[in-house]
Amino acid sequence: MKIVSLVPSITEALFDLGLTEQEIVGRTKFCIHPADRVKNVSVIGGTKNINIDKIKTLQPDLILANKEENVKEQVEALMDDFKVIVTNVENIEDNYYLLKNLGKFFHKEDKAQLFNLKIYDVLTKAKIHTRIKTAYLIWNNPYMTIGYDTFIHKILEETGFENIFGHRKRYPEITTEDLAAADLIMLSSEPFPFKEKHIEELKTVYPDKKIMIVDGEAFSWYGTHIAKCGDYFKELIQEVNAEIVK
Repeated sequence: MKIVSLVPSITEALFDLGLTEQEIVGRTKFCIHPADRVKNVSVIGGTKNINIDKIKTLQPDLILANKEENVKEQVEALMDDFKVIVTNVENIEDNYYLLKNLGKFFHKEDKAQLFNLKIYDVLTKAKIHTRIKTAYLIWNNPYMTIGYDTFIHKILEETGFENIFGHRKRYPEITTEDLAAADLIMLSSEPFPFKEKHIEELKTVYPDKKIMIVDGEAFSWYGTHIAKCGDYFKELIQEVNAEIVK
């Protein structure tokens, strides 16, 4: 079976489940894991600007897409010629069934179950001592954050952080003043690549707040990725517990 994946985290999951470069024949330029394997797979554009003609030359038996990450009109155009499965992962339960269904479809049920158990273990152990009012920023100029109906929000909640914008939807724009209620400000490494200079900019307004860069993949990549983030979450939470939690 020849597969094209339009979703970075699903591409990673397929390789983790044991599929090969002979089966995964197309991926987006943002599909970067595992690096030693994806380099051998044809790039078919970005998640939002798919090269449909290139996909046609690959003649895949299956295309895997995602409701949020891909453009509806582009996915529908592919449906005219190919079998397309559109995934939708909004929470941990959705992620469980994503892996379970991928495992069943590709006859990798045992591996899928092992990853689901590992994810459960990681999230069970990744708990801060007490809930901390947190702002998680995904974009700069303008600042954008995450609402209750996002996967990132669910990971924050699972690990004990209280999203101060948890009453908002999707990815709202905010101002610097809107961050006043946060005890902790997380600057994600993606999709906007926040750096130390952005911490310093916010420190001029909020010198007493804890402001830190966090691994955007750990909070936003569903599929198998969370299973590999146990050490990262442990270190992150230790740092927050030491500096904020009294």
